[in-house]
Amino acid sequence: HFVLSLPLPLSPSAHIVLALRLQPLANPVLKYFLWVSFPLVLILFSVTFVQVVSIHAIGSGIPEMKTVLRGIYLTDYLTIRTFIAKTIALVAAVGSSLPIGKEGPFVHISSIIAHVMSKFVTTINRLYANEAHNNELLAAACAVGVSSNFGAPIGGVLFSIEVTSTYFAVRNYWRGFFGAVCGAFLFRLAAVWFKDEETITALFKTSFRPDFPFDLQELSAFAFIGVVAGLVGVAFVWFHKQYVHARRKLRNYTRLLEKHVFIYPVIVTILFTSLTFPLGVGKFMAGELTQHAAINHLFSNVTWSTLPPPHEAFQDLPEDSEEYQIVRQWGQPNIFVTLLLFSALRFLFTAIAVSLPIPSGVFFPVFVLGAALGRLVGEAMATAFPNGVNGSIVSPGGYAVVGEEGILRVY
Repeated sequence: HFVLSLPLPLSPSAHIVLALRLQPLANPVLKYFLWVSFPLVLILFSVTFVQVVSIHAIGSGIPEMKTVLRGIYLTDYLTIRTFIAKTIALVAAVGSSLPIGKEGPFVHISSIIAHVMSKFVTTINRLYANEAHNNELLAAACAVGVSSNFGAPIGGVLFSIEVTSTYFAVRNYWRGFFGAVCGAFLFRLAAVWFKDEETITALFKTSFRPDFPFDLQELSAFAFIGVVAGLVGVAFVWFHKQYVHARRKLRNYTRLLEKHVFIYPVIVTILFTSLTFPLGVGKFMAGELTQHAAINHLFSNVTWSTLPPPHEAFQDLPEDSEEYQIVRQWGQPNIFVTLLLFSALRFLFTAIAVSLPIPSGVFFPVFVLGAALGRLVGEAMATAFPNGVNGSIVSPGGYAVVGEEGILRVY
């Protein structure tokens, strides 16, 4: 996971530099062309690579893993060929800046590694050549795939139990937990070795008050976020299901896409990049931000509603300050409209993007969506109670954390 994560931040950065910073005085039409072309090339490469190497690399991989763990063998699904297609195409797809994640594909990748290791062990000792042993390894691999993404071994084990919900042997608990701890530890330790991190830290750092970050009366607001997040999560699942069914009902459209596999990815990529173009309507929905950068802003302990408007902030705040960047990305026309448009865009295009014929996951984009909704409620609370609740200052970043956790519970 660490090796594959190294090139991921480079691609969005190169996208922004190439389209916006390389030629600041260039024609806006040229900037738009570069802004659209960069993700389009990556998506087309991902689609081509998957079609040529292995079509089994398409999608998340979690539904197929549930099928495999229930005793149904899927031909060529856990092969080296699929592993190569999944890893390389995933890097290109995630680097395109489309709202897709890598968590589901990493569960698939870790399962392939476990399957190959199982075949290797059985060549040494035939005692392990049985389906039960193979399923135990795959269940542990599901835990490792999740923990290596989030650094959360306990969450990884719980996820592996969810995947194998019909039956989970007690002896697999410690095996899955041990593998998940090793995966999470090495992932964060590699950041210390190769990225000059000071120590093993959380994946997303926060700066909330450690003593008592919220007042008890704010629990009602947290409950409201949970209700909203749950409804949005259900709406997302329903919308994605209806969207997929609508595509399948259009037979002529389906035949066209089967014959010309590149048409659909090209249309989706052009639509998304056109809407997020920072010199166009993208400036009203934080279109320049990557998913990781958006999460860092949403979890920020800065109260956005107290910041000056853009025309004042650009004069008074230093360009390298966090406040300046927040106003620049989220302050036009105001933070509430921007958060609403940002959430609507992520909701719509996440459901569409995960249906592309590329490796893609849904957890992290939904994670960002929930954080935006939570931040919206938090900023509303901070505006309604500028002096705090019972003297306790409202921290909108904490509401963003509650929002992302609430919406993830739907999945």
